Amino acid sequence: MQVGGGRKKIRIGDLLVEAGAITAEELGEAIEYQKENGGKLGNIIMELGFISQELLITVLTTQMGIDYIEIKACKLDKEILNLVPEAMVNKYKAVPICYDDMNPNVLKVAMADPMDLDAIDDIGIATNTQVEPLLALEDDIIEVIGKHYGDSQAREAAELFRKEMESKGVYDTDEDAINEDIENSPVVLIVKQILEGGVRQRASDIHIEPLENSVRVRYRIDGALREVMNYDYSLLSAISARIKIIGGMDIAEKRKPQDGRITIIVDRREFDVRVSILPTVYGEKTVMRLTSKDGLTKPKSALGLDQEELKVFDGILSNPHGIILVTGPTGSGKSTTLYTSLSELNTEDVNIITVEDPVEANIEGINQVQVNVKAELTFAAALRSILRQDPDIIMIGEIRDGETAKIAVQAAITGHLVVSTLHTNSAASTVTRIIDMGIEPYVAGDALVGVIAQRLVRRLCNNCKAPRLAEPEEKKVLGLPEDEEDVVIYEPVGCPLCGDCGYAGRIGVYEMMPISKELQAVISKGATADVIEKQALSEGMLTLKMGAAKHVLNGITSLSEMKKIVYTTGDEY
Repeated sequence: MQVGGGRKKIRIGDLLVEAGAITAEELGEAIEYQKENGGKLGNIIMELGFISQELLITVLTTQMGIDYIEIKACKLDKEILNLVPEAMVNKYKAVPICYDDMNPNVLKVAMADPMDLDAIDDIGIATNTQVEPLLALEDDIIEVIGKHYGDSQAREAAELFRKEMESKGVYDTDEDAINEDIENSPVVLIVKQILEGGVRQRASDIHIEPLENSVRVRYRIDGALREVMNYDYSLLSAISARIKIIGGMDIAEKRKPQDGRITIIVDRREFDVRVSILPTVYGEKTVMRLTSKDGLTKPKSALGLDQEELKVFDGILSNPHGIILVTGPTGSGKSTTLYTSLSELNTEDVNIITVEDPVEANIEGINQVQVNVKAELTFAAALRSILRQDPDIIMIGEIRDGETAKIAVQAAITGHLVVSTLHTNSAASTVTRIIDMGIEPYVAGDALVGVIAQRLVRRLCNNCKAPRLAEPEEKKVLGLPEDEEDVVIYEPVGCPLCGDCGYAGRIGVYEMMPISKELQAVISKGATADVIEKQALSEGMLTLKMGAAKHVLNGITSLSEMKKIVYTTGDEY
């Protein structure tokens, strides 16, 4: 079917109703939502849960007689991308992909709405070709536009700003002159692009670092830092000043570290950005931590737990009182597990109060308290007040000292469920850490009901991972007999879909230790971490190493990712 043949505009919603994929009522509801919030209709129908992504693609490609393209998996040529003006690409959410192999006058274009005849006409006129529309998901197109067009836009803005400053005779030392120009300058666009690029490339942190002669921008994606941009050093002051303005910091203060907070909306999703600025020898370094407002409250199924682990997790959460601890280093997913646990426990008949520094995500129906040291509202002070607020469940962002630990234990023993985090290497060493904080062993044994130690490993990209047979030494690392035959493991390769790194996304590795009566007795005697771990293993606990090995054997992650877990937990090969 030639889309432009009948020159009749067909709405995607009508096609879906015609095919029986959605009802006319559901279409009406989606159109109302579109009027209020904007966005493409196909996307909205998916967002509202009326149709799955797979079914939407199948119905549209069948009904329209056109092909679907996974645009994120395409290697895009700069020359082809430059055929269509950037304004047109953004207006129509349409990206040129390649010329047709059989006919060089036909340009294949990925479109969020391949029924948009105006877009097809305009792109055809601009490129002097016949346009062959392909269906692509709007979110994927937006991500590709941000990645391929945003960088050049930001670079142009950077160059423009540098030339403006030079023409005015303003150099890096003329802070006041730079500050005056910031609000209306291209720097606004540069900072916007840095933030939006971070969101679209799934970064957890953005680093803006002054080097001797340049400014380097790196994104932490799936736990690894990756350089994405490099700017002229003369832009540093302007970029820092812009971030201070939107982060509510003191623009004149350049000698002290500063913290701020920004809320941004990218592709209709709200993100919380925590900003830290630190003076270094070459100037101020900025690190921004990105958190999606809905990113921390995941369903249990999204944590990466298997059926056996889910059973243990539910068992730990079902305790009416006691302390549940989630442990691991920074960036190991503790907050996500903690918020998921709270969401599970959040019912109408319980009063949940949290003490956090800072509050990372707002959860409906939970009372959240922000620590404020200046106002003398420390973890310990807030906890004392909370105990007078008739709580059923208390969440403490982190147990940092003996005083907080004592109040948490007291709350647990007096009938409350306390959920918190601690920085330790394993589940067993968490118990000894609590005792080191001044809690008597018999009290710790009585108060603790479960410990979950966790790490994150990168998932192998399903599109490009390569299988191979494990070596005898590798079988040993995986806990298998060396004579076991044909053990298949997978290696990262790299493709456009995963940004050529071989990994896409992360999954949790867990070590769950429910405190049984036997374990309680061992802890009460003041046993060492090794003795506690031995008892837990005899009761069926899987260590982090075992959990990671399971992911390697299932083809979810690589052996090199597993080795990071083994090293950080002090396990021996």
